[in-house]
Amino acid sequence: MPATPLFLGCPRFPDPQARSLAASGRVAEAWQHSLAQGVAAGLASVDGDFACALPLGEHKWLLAVDRFAARSLCYRWQDGQLDFAAAADVLGGPAPDIDPQAIYDYLYFHVIPAPRTIFRHVLRLPPGHYALLENGQLTVAPYWVAEFTPAPSGNFESLAAEFRILLEEAVTRQLDGTTPACFLSGGTDSSTVAGMIGRVSGRPAETYSIGFEAQGYDEMEYARIAARHFGCKHHEYYVTPADLVRSVPAVAASYDQPFGNSSALPAFYCADVARRDGVTRMLAGDGGDELFGGNTRYAKQKVFDAYQGIPAMLRKDLLEPLCETGLMQGLPLLKKGASYVNQAKVPMPDRTATYNQLERLGLSEVLTPQFLAQVDPSAPHRLQREVWAQARGGDLVDRMLAFDWRFTLADCDLPKVVGTTALARVSVGFPMLDSDLLAFSMRLPTRYKVKGLKLRWFFKEALRGFLPDEIITKKKQGFGLPFGVWLLKDAALMNLARDSLQGIVRRGFVHEAFVTRLLEQRLGEHAGYYGEMVWILMMLEQWLIAKAPGYRC
Repeated sequence: MPATPLFLGCPRFPDPQARSLAASGRVAEAWQHSLAQGVAAGLASVDGDFACALPLGEHKWLLAVDRFAARSLCYRWQDGQLDFAAAADVLGGPAPDIDPQAIYDYLYFHVIPAPRTIFRHVLRLPPGHYALLENGQLTVAPYWVAEFTPAPSGNFESLAAEFRILLEEAVTRQLDGTTPACFLSGGTDSSTVAGMIGRVSGRPAETYSIGFEAQGYDEMEYARIAARHFGCKHHEYYVTPADLVRSVPAVAASYDQPFGNSSALPAFYCADVARRDGVTRMLAGDGGDELFGGNTRYAKQKVFDAYQGIPAMLRKDLLEPLCETGLMQGLPLLKKGASYVNQAKVPMPDRTATYNQLERLGLSEVLTPQFLAQVDPSAPHRLQREVWAQARGGDLVDRMLAFDWRFTLADCDLPKVVGTTALARVSVGFPMLDSDLLAFSMRLPTRYKVKGLKLRWFFKEALRGFLPDEIITKKKQGFGLPFGVWLLKDAALMNLARDSLQGIVRRGFVHEAFVTRLLEQRLGEHAGYYGEMVWILMMLEQWLIAKAPGYRC
């Protein structure tokens, strides 16, 4: 049994006595005081980002993470022994036992979602969960689940005024008195954070942006618009293919398990430039899309969900059988209608799998028989259905938000930013994920989030006049990496990718013929789409080189 408690992040204790204890450095006592009302209730009362592991009595331990798992906590419960650490590879040990199912999950999701990790017997606490060891038994359960109670209507002006106050308070709570700085992509979230920093701190924000010399990928002009509008001290760095060749191995190895979000490299360079300027803390805008309805898929799935409004008899007895006959494939308009029906009849969240790259390419086309024999391809679907079923209340859009709080934020975007800022030796805060903003989102009328097919309607209208009009009307992009485009132009980057993918072939996961076709044919057909598959395979191999070089399927 570990003897040393673990406390990470910046929890906010609402109870005055617990807050006083934490302020005086007696963090364990602050937690114990908060938990006196009961484990689940006590944890649910604490705001902020945190991971904690502490004793509650003789042979009784509690592990917990915040609602979004912004701070990670992994554990191993084996042979009556509980071990925990912030990173999975600490528990994986020098001779790690790699889980093939986790590799399959990585290829499917491009990350390894909790509770699984790359190591057998090592698990990660999902967001809003705790693990309680008591009387020799380990119980893992949620202490918080998303519960939507949207008002059927609401006064826009009063809600907008409340929202702006909550934003100011959220940004204020994330500033620590050092140089106020933030990422700035030129999107609505990062621009809002940059503007709010100046408003609440009385000092212009130090803003950091990444650009790319690639058509269709560079958003620097929008970042400049926001910086000028708010009077920020703006800093820019243009990432190059040479930067990737130099940094991919180090960034891949810095994560405790394989991580395939390609915007990790731009995020690292942003934080690295800031650190060299003396910045020690940055604020990030992650979460606004997922709390207030900003992702294109929310509108797209509303269109598909409208199919359920057609009388069941017409759907089941006419439209679906007609689509199955293939008679609607002759004319473009009818073909589109058949495609719509075939997608719309699939319930959520299974409908999201129709866009999954691995499944679209074909499992047997990509993966070797010996690897497929060791994994369960249906496991990701089961996990998605479990997460989908957990949210309480709300309509389709709200449930998609809660779904993304798990898979987009907790498993992907937050580890990306936390990991890359840590590598650059910079701490990070997420004001958009403030508990009060989260509560506000869950009671905001759903029609205000995606109004018709207008994304983030409330967010944008509430900040009209604060944000530049160009930012409000721009299309979402972020720090997207032109990796596939660069592969076709840069020999050194292609050599790194080719060597990495050949390593994956030697390990027995992927067919050599698929890798050859991917690099020599598919990339030329659609560099952006197929470049993503090259990236996740490359990052997997680079991680294995660093952490499990001898592993074979």
